[in-house]
Amino acid sequence: MNKKHLILFFIILLGMFLFISRPVYAFGLDLSNFGINFNAADKEPQAMVDTMKVFILMTVLTLVPAFLILTTCFTRVAIVLSFLRTAIGSQQTPPNQVMMGLALFITLFVMQPVYSQVMDKAVTPFLNEQLTQEEAFSIGSEPIKHFMLKQTREKDLALFIRAAKLENVEDPMDLSLTVIIPAFTISELRMSFSIGFMLFLPFLVLDIVVSSILMSMGMFMLPPAMIALPFKLLLFVLVDGWYLVVESLLRSFK
Repeated sequence: MNKKHLILFFIILLGMFLFISRPVYAFGLDLSNFGINFNAADKEPQAMVDTMKVFILMTVLTLVPAFLILTTCFTRVAIVLSFLRTAIGSQQTPPNQVMMGLALFITLFVMQPVYSQVMDKAVTPFLNEQLTQEEAFSIGSEPIKHFMLKQTREKDLALFIRAAKLENVEDPMDLSLTVIIPAFTISELRMSFSIGFMLFLPFLVLDIVVSSILMSMGMFMLPPAMIALPFKLLLFVLVDGWYLVVESLLRSFK
C-alpha cells in the first residue's frame, strides 16, 4: 500500500467515525417513529398487528427466488445451459444475462399450465373471497406438487420420507412441500448432470481429435482449445444446436 492509498484509507476511516459518533438527528433524519413500538401494543393493538403483517410479508417475499428455483424447472434448464457453454469453451459467450433470461422464459413456458391451474383454482377464488387463506394454499399447492412428483424419482422421495420418519404414506400428494421440494431438487440435479454429460461427449471427442493432430504435427506450444473452438462453433451451428438442446429440455419434462 503506497502513501496515497494510506492517506485515503485514514480519511475514509475518520469519516466513518464521525458519521457514527454524531447523533442521527444532526443529519436531519427523524427516526423516532421507525421500527416496532411494543409499548404501544396495548393502546393500538391493530396497528401492531398490521406492522407485524408487513414484516412477515417482507420476509416471505425474500423467499420468492428460492421458491422459483426449487419448485420449477429452472434448476434443470439453467444447469444444462451452463454445461453447454462450458462444453463449447466459449468462456462468457453467451453472457450470463442471456443464459439466465433464456432459462427464465423456458421456465415460464413449461410452468404456464401449472400456474394457470393455480390461478383458476386457488388465487381467483381467494381474491373473490370464495376460499379462505388456508384453503387457497392447500388447493393451489396441488398442481405444483403434481408437477414436482412427476419429475421426482421414487428413490429420492423415499429418502426424505425416511428422514422425516413418516410412515404409511399411501398418496405422495399428501406429503408436505418440505418433503417434496428437496426430493424434487436432487432429482433435477441428477437429470441436469446426466444431460450435461451427454452434451460434453461430442465436444470432448473434437478436443481429442484436435489435440492428436497438433501433437502429430509437433505443434506442442499451440493451445488445442483455441484451435478447437472454431470447429466446435461450426459443428454446433451446422447441427442447429440451440434447437436440439431446447427441444431436448422441453421433452425431458414429463
